[in-house]
Amino acid sequence: MRGFAPPRRDWPLVAAGAVLFFLAYPPFHLFIPSFLCLMPVAWLVLDAQHDPQPLRRHLLQGFWFGMAGYGLVLYWIVGALWHFTALAALGFLATILILALYTACVFALSGWVTRRTNVGLVLTLPVIWTAAEWAVGHQGDVRFPWLGLGTSLTGFPTVVQIADVIGARGITFALVAANVALAVAWHRRRERRMMIAHAGAVVVGVLLALLYGAARERALPLERVGVVAVLQPNVGWEEKRAVGQRQRIFDRTLDLARRAVNETHPDLVVWPEAAAPGYLTRRPQWTRAIAELAHSTRVPQLVGGLDLEFLEPTDAAEPPPYRHFNAAFLFDSLGRYDAQPVYHKQYLVPVTERVPFVPPDWLDVNILGSFTAGYRRPVYETATGSFGVIICYESAFEELVRDYRVRGADAILNITNDVWFGRTSAPYQHMAHLVMRAIENRVGIARAANSGISGFVDPLGRPSLQTGLFTETFVRGEVLSVPGLTPYTRLGDWVGVSTVILTVLLIGHALRRRP
Repeated sequence: MRGFAPPRRDWPLVAAGAVLFFLAYPPFHLFIPSFLCLMPVAWLVLDAQHDPQPLRRHLLQGFWFGMAGYGLVLYWIVGALWHFTALAALGFLATILILALYTACVFALSGWVTRRTNVGLVLTLPVIWTAAEWAVGHQGDVRFPWLGLGTSLTGFPTVVQIADVIGARGITFALVAANVALAVAWHRRRERRMMIAHAGAVVVGVLLALLYGAARERALPLERVGVVAVLQPNVGWEEKRAVGQRQRIFDRTLDLARRAVNETHPDLVVWPEAAAPGYLTRRPQWTRAIAELAHSTRVPQLVGGLDLEFLEPTDAAEPPPYRHFNAAFLFDSLGRYDAQPVYHKQYLVPVTERVPFVPPDWLDVNILGSFTAGYRRPVYETATGSFGVIICYESAFEELVRDYRVRGADAILNITNDVWFGRTSAPYQHMAHLVMRAIENRVGIARAANSGISGFVDPLGRPSLQTGLFTETFVRGEVLSVPGLTPYTRLGDWVGVSTVILTVLLIGHALRRRP
């Protein structure tokens, strides 16, 4: 095991970086750690350059930094997966192991390119770190773009208003560059001009970001899309899984929707993910009750539930096979839910909703991980505006909200069931993604979460009317939007793609150069 560990003097920096990494994210969401958490990374990479085996040492430094940092940030995975499988700890270890392998590669590539070329760490580490972050969000069935480094600043929306141009990965790139610049300034503090230049660049960058953010907050014309009531029925995990409780759960949520309509007079009511605890097509009494509420009050209802899609039978003697989906149904003001397509969740949570690399048709629909990913992205039209739907951790995928906005959505509705997170940091981390999606696309978002946090985010990324965890309630708020498309919405994740290309170019440049 000794051979699988970096030198003893590296451990304090690994530990310090991991703790600062943890403090930068919700629920702590501290500002300064975002600018300090990768300084130890830069020092580790610089120090290892003089090692007789620098590549090996970089790999070990990066691996253990990833294990420690992501282990702290994602500790909640153990408790969350425990509801689904006794192998929860293995799922947690597999997740942070994959992420740690990425950080090992980031350390190794950054150090190797810097050694072989005259390109400094201030460029190589931000480029390669951001490219790795992009790769984590595009690795097929196990993609998990949870909390890129840029998301750590969502507690301070003014600083990240520039995301409407550069996106979340642009914020990541800038943050990594700031961390490395400060690390180099300290590392070369005896060279006064060098130190002042690096530290001064960071100060100027933050000030420019603040000036841009303040200007956008004053100048952006916010327009009212409509008034939305979001429901938080607070149904417990075991209660939701109990078959005998389903009718009672439905009746309770329906009553909450009636109260929301009668007391707040909204234009739309949003139920959380899986609020109807079963297949709506197999519960005609449920669809009739929701349709009656929508029709009698003229208030549309967006309802989270399960949907079925029957396939052509292969054997006439057997019942027809079917796929099932995590879904959202819009009951319009006339009580119809088939007037517009049902939204089927497209980005499925690995293991719990989709067994990685196994076609869902091979699995029985009653077992874990057998959901099918949807392919339609309907933009729902209502009397007050148009909106797109994202379910659960789809909020972490930047391209989905952007696509809705390109196709004319005025607002975004996020429905989720975070009860399995418990009282961990996960609900706060989950909510943070919406701040970045709102700023990137200048779109208002309403969020209905079964156990909280429910609430609203305006196009400037400012949360409002947020509910507490594990309380039964509903909240009414205005959803706002901004006319026109942002540069980010038009161009997409151009920073992320550019860093991938630059990483390939840096590797090619390093291969052509002698050490």
